[in-house]
Amino acid sequence: MEVFATFAEGLYNLAGWWALTLLAIGTLIGLVFGVVPGLGGSAAIALLTPITISMQPFEAIILMAGVMSSTATSGAVTAILINTPGTAPNAATVLDGYPLAKQGRAGYAIGAAATASGIGGLLGIGFLICVIPITREIVLAFGPPEFFLMAALGLCAVAVSTEGKFLRGLIVACFGLAVATVGFDDVSGEVRYTFDSMYLWDGIKLVPAMIGLFAVAEMIHLWSKGGSISEDPSNTKIDFAQVLEGVREAVRRWPVVLRGSAIGAGVGALPGVGGTVAAFLAYTVAAQSDKNRANFGKGEIAGVIAPESANNAKEGGSLIPTLAFGIPGSAEMAVFLGVLVLHGLSPGPTIMTQHMDVVWTLIFATVIAGVLGMFVTLFAASNIAKLTLIESRTLAPIVLAFALIGSYSLNNEIMDVALTIAFGLIGFAFMRLGYPRLTFPIALVLGPIMETSFFQSMIIGDGSLAVFLHSWPSRILVALLVVALIFPAGRVLLKSRRRRRPQPAE
Repeated sequence: MEVFATFAEGLYNLAGWWALTLLAIGTLIGLVFGVVPGLGGSAAIALLTPITISMQPFEAIILMAGVMSSTATSGAVTAILINTPGTAPNAATVLDGYPLAKQGRAGYAIGAAATASGIGGLLGIGFLICVIPITREIVLAFGPPEFFLMAALGLCAVAVSTEGKFLRGLIVACFGLAVATVGFDDVSGEVRYTFDSMYLWDGIKLVPAMIGLFAVAEMIHLWSKGGSISEDPSNTKIDFAQVLEGVREAVRRWPVVLRGSAIGAGVGALPGVGGTVAAFLAYTVAAQSDKNRANFGKGEIAGVIAPESANNAKEGGSLIPTLAFGIPGSAEMAVFLGVLVLHGLSPGPTIMTQHMDVVWTLIFATVIAGVLGMFVTLFAASNIAKLTLIESRTLAPIVLAFALIGSYSLNNEIMDVALTIAFGLIGFAFMRLGYPRLTFPIALVLGPIMETSFFQSMIIGDGSLAVFLHSWPSRILVALLVVALIFPAGRVLLKSRRRRRPQPAE
């Protein structure tokens, strides 16, 4: 009876016009912060936190739920239109979303991305509801060995996403791993490769680097070749019918949505891993299993659907360690913890036993905000997609200005702008030389996780590699690693055997 009482109370908290207004305001703010490169949910929550001081706890939570549920959805818009991820997890969406925009199918891509994001958010919350009773067992099953194996599995994306450029992809990945070692070493306590610069003590910051690698590099490339993002503007038709086509495609590809959502929710439940890993891992699995795997990176719609479903589903998963243990599952959740503490709600067993009404309020608000954000994005998509028709000499300076402003606004640090410009030039060099950029962000994100988790695992196992087989999650991850490495190699061998096979005489 207590469960039904807290359930009803959580629903009642959302029944008033003021609560729904707060939810709508939070959703719209989240959409704006998500679509501006370099901002995202963390910045929005941080800026809104002082405003919530005079609110009731459930009102503050409703406002923040609107923000958290919508930033990931709108971040795909700039990823698709101008090759600029609105938030870090949207970086995986640019790989196939931007090629679709260049083909004049931006509305189609945005429709599929928004639908997959909305459905993924609902499935992620469903996952949260299902595992609330067994939260403790799930979170505690993952330690340093499992984190290392998860990161290694993510790096196996190199074997898939760079099909045809495997060696070059590995070179870029090694460069990413090398860059990831810059800064303070959590294991030894030393400062590495900073060249006496205090700015580099925290390492290479992900968002400024990604803005440079994708947005700045692409705008330099676009400026150099001229024209518009859409390669054939005269035959480009952007209307709501195209957006609806993308919606239907996302629904038709429901296995991709389900798989991406499961990955997003599962990875989101692991403290500190975050949505970027979830999005790239979902993209990797989709590229491995799709029959059109050769089209990935060239405008395959499954390459948009998979990371976007994972990106939003991870919000439900990341709420598990945040609420149950006070361990943030993502950057947004780390800031959200401050909101809970500010309003006298201590994350952990207390909130799960004494404040379940607040938990249910958060769940209901997240569901409604996710659906609302999806519909707003869909109805605005056909007009926003017309950016792909603008002449590059006009668009490029505007996008570059916003990219650099977004990079600066992260920490009000001019060195972030310098870092963005530097990685813009590096990204442009990669494009000119034919080196894939995808493997760099994967290595940059996963490098610190792998390094720290490996040393911790060696300490736990007294230097024995058997520590990576000590639990059922680690054994499953090792099996997946073996499959991920053997499957691409087997496909290459099969292709080479077919080429050597003598053709029948006519």
